[in-house]
Amino acid sequence: MTTPHPNTPTFVPEATTEEQVPFVAASLEQRRPQMFPVLTEHEVQRLMRFGTVRTYDNGVRILEAGHTKFGMVLALSGRMALQRYDGFGNSSFINEYGPGEFTAEVSQLAGRPSLVNVTAIGPVEALVIAPENLRALLIAEAELGERIVRALILRRLNLIENGSGGPILIGRAGHPRLFQLQGFLDANGHPFTMLDPQEDDTARELCEYYQPTADDWPLVVCLDGSVRKNPSNLEMGRCLGMLPELEHDKVWDVIVVGAGPAGLATAVYAGSEGLSVLALEQRAFGGQAAASARIENYLGFPTGISGGALAGRAYVQAMKFGVEVAIPLSATRLVCDTYPREVELEDGTRVKGRTVVLSCGARYRRPALANIKQFEGRGIHYWASSIEANLCASEEVILVGGGNSAGQAAVYLSGHAKKVHMAIRGDGLKATMSTYLIDRIKATPNIELHTHVEIVGLEGDEEGLKKVTVRNNNSLAEKERDVKRVFLFIGADPNTDWLGDCGVEVDAQGFVRTGYSLHLPASAGGDHGHDRPARAPLETSVPGVFAIGDVRAGSTKRVAAGVGEGAQVVSQIHGFLANLPLAG
Repeated sequence: MTTPHPNTPTFVPEATTEEQVPFVAASLEQRRPQMFPVLTEHEVQRLMRFGTVRTYDNGVRILEAGHTKFGMVLALSGRMALQRYDGFGNSSFINEYGPGEFTAEVSQLAGRPSLVNVTAIGPVEALVIAPENLRALLIAEAELGERIVRALILRRLNLIENGSGGPILIGRAGHPRLFQLQGFLDANGHPFTMLDPQEDDTARELCEYYQPTADDWPLVVCLDGSVRKNPSNLEMGRCLGMLPELEHDKVWDVIVVGAGPAGLATAVYAGSEGLSVLALEQRAFGGQAAASARIENYLGFPTGISGGALAGRAYVQAMKFGVEVAIPLSATRLVCDTYPREVELEDGTRVKGRTVVLSCGARYRRPALANIKQFEGRGIHYWASSIEANLCASEEVILVGGGNSAGQAAVYLSGHAKKVHMAIRGDGLKATMSTYLIDRIKATPNIELHTHVEIVGLEGDEEGLKKVTVRNNNSLAEKERDVKRVFLFIGADPNTDWLGDCGVEVDAQGFVRTGYSLHLPASAGGDHGHDRPARAPLETSVPGVFAIGDVRAGSTKRVAAGVGEGAQVVSQIHGFLANLPLAG
């Protein structure tokens, strides 16, 4: 059985007025003219300078799923058939393009392999535009570029909605690793299809051929037809073409470590100002903010916007301005004893940057429960996307935490779960949560707040969590609850362990100090001989290394604050680069 991708789309077009509302097939069908626009003769002529005219004979494969990396193919004469490809060698018709129509979706902005096949119907003459020229087109032709970007986003949404155009995940429903891969693809706004070998003949035949062991599940069929057994996120990134080939000798103007709101803001502003930018992210763009079901206090969105939609827009902007985004790729070490600075990656390679921006945020905090890792992804969750929400339909769940993220998650889950039990150690939410969220929680009948309580025990089996023990810290009374889903929003610790012996100064909690909070001697570059640091406000103790967002000591833990710092740091980067001969 083919399972369409049931998520709130990450990529949301600018024209959307209710950003938090999921697209459904009907609404996409209504926007078909925007999804597949036909350019006029005059508009086609404006695009001619960005590409090369090529001819194709009848039946020639113009684009091949998983291989071809054109930015855009614009039909000048003849017709082209657009087809979904399932990795098994089977194609199904999507659409037919004629003169003035073009192929492309958002991944082509970054020069990634096509997600579909495109075949010539009769002789075809087409304008082939390379990815870098497509990005130049979007900037040079603003009005036309806006229409093209909207079409690219809508096409990605269409692939997601139909559960096609991406890898095929094969495994039994509920398998923990299958769930984790689904979450990885969902967080990155990537289409995929899931097949259960107990219900689908093709999947069953594939399993009979590969004979997967217990450790081999799930199987993943990549677009190029290759099959991976229980791939890691890094292997999935390579399967999808999400990881660019990084040149060891290239020196980037800016390396951004972490693609949450702060990092994406730096990438967008630096890229738009002509700096070469590499953004590294270990799991998915948007960071923890992308897990927010609705952000209602972000300037300019009076009806709210989901964290995923906000991050998705920023991600498309970054690609539009030529930012190279590598997902999933973790930074494992910062090398500061050379210049340019170097960042060592999880695959052992190094990349060089004139400046490095630390926007690596924080890691989810775990309660002190001995067996908690056993149930992560099988009942213990650290965010609440539509995937998790669908799993707890008509069930009672426990949500631990009293911050804004916890409040947003509780309200979102209340629309799916039978009941949401909010558990906090304190005596109320007033000190940790925005008033509008407190009021909404009070007004939601199936959310119940439990104060002075914490989880002290987890029970379950190989299939997942089955039971939770909760203790009241005032009475010390304990109670067991038959709960299969627990959502943890209890804060996070700074993600700074990987900085190692680089010399980046941190505070007692491990957050990175910047600017005037640094403890540098006058010899490090004081102001008129006084014992104060000669560092930009967001610069760390290592010259040319900056810190923004949640990882920075003293930062305001809000999406808008992170975005502001991400924009602000770009001007400080320009200042540093302008004085490179003086840089330490």
